[in-house]
Amino acid sequence: MTLKKKDIERFKERLELLKRQMTALVRGATEEVKSPEETRGYSQHQADEGTDDFGRTISLEITSKEFDVIRQIDRALEKINEGTYGVCDITGEEIPLPRLEAIPYANMTVKAQEKFEKGLL
Repeated sequence: MTLKKKDIERFKERLELLKRQMTALVRGATEEVKSPEETRGYSQHQADEGTDDFGRTISLEITSKEFDVIRQIDRALEKINEGTYGVCDITGEEIPLPRLEAIPYANMTVKAQEKFEKGLL
C-alpha cells in the first residue's frame, strides 16, 4: 500500500495543523500552571486550595501527555522528510492506511505498539 505523494502531502498538512493545535494547548496549560500566585487567595478554605492544587497537577499530567504527542508528530514529520512515513519504526512493515487516517502520527503498527506498551520491545 505504498502511500502516494498527494496522500503524504495531505498527512503532512494534518500533522502540521495538529502540532500547532497541541502546541497552543500545551502553552495555555503551562501558563495556567506557572501562575499559581494569581489563583492563590481566591480560595477561602484549605480544602479549596487542595482542589486548586489538584487541578494544577491534572494540568501538568495532561501537558505531559500532549508533549508526548507533539514528539510523535515531530517524528512523523521527520519520517516524511526522510521518505519513510507510513513504515513502522520497529518492524519495518507498512502501517495500514486506516491506522494513519485515525492517528496520522502513528510510527508503529498496532502489533508493534502493543508489544512496546507491554514492555516486550
